[in-house]
Amino acid sequence: MASSLASPSPTSSFIRNKKDLGFSAFPSTSQIAIQKCKKQVSKKIVSVMAPQQSERKPATTGSVKTGMTMTEKILAKASEKPQLSPGDNVWVNVDILMTHDVCGPGSIGIFKKEFGQNAKVWDREKIVIIPDHYIFTSDERANRNVDILRDFCTEQNIKYFYDIKDLSNFKANPDYKGVCHVALAQEGHCRPGEVLLGTDSHTCTAGAFGQFATGIGNTDAGFVLGTGKLLLKVPPTLRFVMDGEMPPYLLAKDLILQIIGEISVAGATYKAMEFVGTTVESLNMEERMTLCNMVVEAGGKNGVVPADSTTFKYLEGKTSLPYEPVYSDAQASYLSEYRFDISKLEPLVAKPHSPDNRALARECKDVKIDRVYIGSCTGGKTEDFLVAAKVFLASGKKVKVPTFLVPATQKVWLDLYTLPVPGSGGKTCSQIFEEAGCDTPASPSCGACLGGPKDTYARMNEPKVISF
Repeated sequence: MASSLASPSPTSSFIRNKKDLGFSAFPSTSQIAIQKCKKQVSKKIVSVMAPQQSERKPATTGSVKTGMTMTEKILAKASEKPQLSPGDNVWVNVDILMTHDVCGPGSIGIFKKEFGQNAKVWDREKIVIIPDHYIFTSDERANRNVDILRDFCTEQNIKYFYDIKDLSNFKANPDYKGVCHVALAQEGHCRPGEVLLGTDSHTCTAGAFGQFATGIGNTDAGFVLGTGKLLLKVPPTLRFVMDGEMPPYLLAKDLILQIIGEISVAGATYKAMEFVGTTVESLNMEERMTLCNMVVEAGGKNGVVPADSTTFKYLEGKTSLPYEPVYSDAQASYLSEYRFDISKLEPLVAKPHSPDNRALARECKDVKIDRVYIGSCTGGKTEDFLVAAKVFLASGKKVKVPTFLVPATQKVWLDLYTLPVPGSGGKTCSQIFEEAGCDTPASPSCGACLGGPKDTYARMNEPKVISF
């Protein structure tokens, strides 16, 4: 075990496997160097001391502690344990539980079945319920899901329920937000050092704020509703060090596709993915959210970025609750470490039918597509639309295929109509999109990302090739 090394360096982390990934254009055959840590035991006798004759006093320093990663520290704090290691099973106190219209009704049903029809939730101010998936549809069962959420929130007096009643005009619903993962951040529910659980696989997005965030099932959510606790196994951590100046033509989506292409869609199964380095430090919060959003596509339990001044500035005015950031110890033990020189990376795409089917974007220039979709929790944030608008602006051309725009939240939708695009002479995203021949920005929601009822905006009801 790396944690058993003698005389550790105070400035370097213990790493079980260290992998340096350098590449010129595309690392299809990246060299991976593995450095194994072995315990060095010296048999040389340096000195012999006679035992002291005075009475021995009890030790006051307590038990010897080994270093912990960010994920281990957050879970240790949440479980009220002084020390945790990968593989430990602990009862964790939950800071925030989020659910939405797809999984909320099932979670509520389990809660009522197991705790009683008249049971009360553990804390009405720590539950966040966000309708976002199947919203703008005439499907009666989809609409009924939102009704179930509304009835439950009224019954339990849930403080944070982002309701929608008028489906014909989302702007008539001031409480409605849109995509849960983006709304959680915008509404101040993401805080460093906390535990956030949600009934959605992309709940890991919130790890961008230096917290433990992961998706759980309806049964677990039903239990959390009643107790505020959940039994979790502490995951080992993979460390991804990304350095170098990020070229202006790259996005965080390229970074995470690069990583997934390296380790595969199963490479981080039930592991924490910790992102550090000068490149990561240069990313704004929305880009960090993209990075953490897709750790689940690598099988990851959670993704995490250390909180810094960028994090704290984003949170200003969004939350009044105190929070305590945590950081990995210098002597923390990692399962593996991967290093990337981002300055040499090119734009990437994930080809069908897997996120790890990585290719250079320029290698796909002859692929014919039927439509383009810009949206979702991964690609529907303000930053994503600003970048798309810059591309349209630079090309000066009209789109050749239907191009659908689905802002993640009401705030993003408003940004498209109000924020000037840098270098555009004051034009907004909506103006640039209109000039390029794109569809009018749609009502904020998950849209066609999860499919949904047949009348879902931009849903594929026949086979098509889409750039998403």
